[in-house]
Amino acid sequence: MHIIVFAHRLATPRSVTLTARHVIFASIFATLAIIAGAALLYYVSFKYAAAIRLPILETLVKNLQASEARRNEEFLRQNLNAMAVKLGEMQAQLMRLDALGERVSGLAGVKPQEFRTSDPPGRGGAIVSPMRDLSLGEFARELEMLSRGLESRADFLNVAESELFNAKLKAKRLPTALPVNAEYNASGFGYRIDPITGQSAMHEGIDFITQPGSPIVAAAGGVVIAAEWHHAFGNMIEIDHGGEIVTRYAHASVMNVKPGDIVKRGQKIAEVGSTGRSTGPHLHFEVRYRGLAQNPVKFLQAAQPVAATAAVAPRQTGPKVAAGSPR
Repeated sequence: MHIIVFAHRLATPRSVTLTARHVIFASIFATLAIIAGAALLYYVSFKYAAAIRLPILETLVKNLQASEARRNEEFLRQNLNAMAVKLGEMQAQLMRLDALGERVSGLAGVKPQEFRTSDPPGRGGAIVSPMRDLSLGEFARELEMLSRGLESRADFLNVAESELFNAKLKAKRLPTALPVNAEYNASGFGYRIDPITGQSAMHEGIDFITQPGSPIVAAAGGVVIAAEWHHAFGNMIEIDHGGEIVTRYAHASVMNVKPGDIVKRGQKIAEVGSTGRSTGPHLHFEVRYRGLAQNPVKFLQAAQPVAATAAVAPRQTGPKVAAGSPR
């Protein structure tokens, strides 16, 4: 590009040649000048806006401050909403833990009132380092760690509840309730002199002396698998308690259940009598595990207080005490 300059001071015209490099440098210089001017104006405007008190500048500053405040408020609101969601999840987890705690304490036999979960625990200690405020990120991380801790404790309580429930079910299946309201037993478990033949014979249960017609109750919950006549036991009832444990109630005068009935612990199933091979009114009571006779006293003493265990302790009495059954 050729530029010819005419001036009255010049005797002759002058010619200037502009190349592409000159144009590029000029454009860059102009751009930098504009940016520098704008920056200078921005700095002066905001630094001396309060002193100059130009309405336009004051309005501009207020608008920028309001925009910045709105952005900060929106940021805080979003974070508060996220923390509120996390707080709601933790509250739900705490309610679940409270419900689990009540069930577990009930299974364990502990009163929930003994634990003051609503009162904050006492804490304290000396300050050993300079204190500082938590940042939003640190607070969020603490909430997340607490949430994971609640979940792990809930899982632990669920496992503990299952184990306690299974243990309670197993305990309920054990024949630990007295089958009759008797003061003592006439004949204990083990070898004895048979009351009819006078020979030594194995007695696979215990005999309870009581009045005819006295109620006989189930020593534990289960299913009646036999309610029939037996040539030696007379009217005999057998109850399956699960876990291969079976109880037998013999010499009854009346049977109040039939095979297939589901009975509860302490439910009346028969009345005391002297049917079958018997010398008088009494209850012959057996506990069998996998078909083998067990000493019923071990089961009955497991749930009876010390004063009551004497009533089921093995005793041998004189010839006036009724006894029976072939075993």
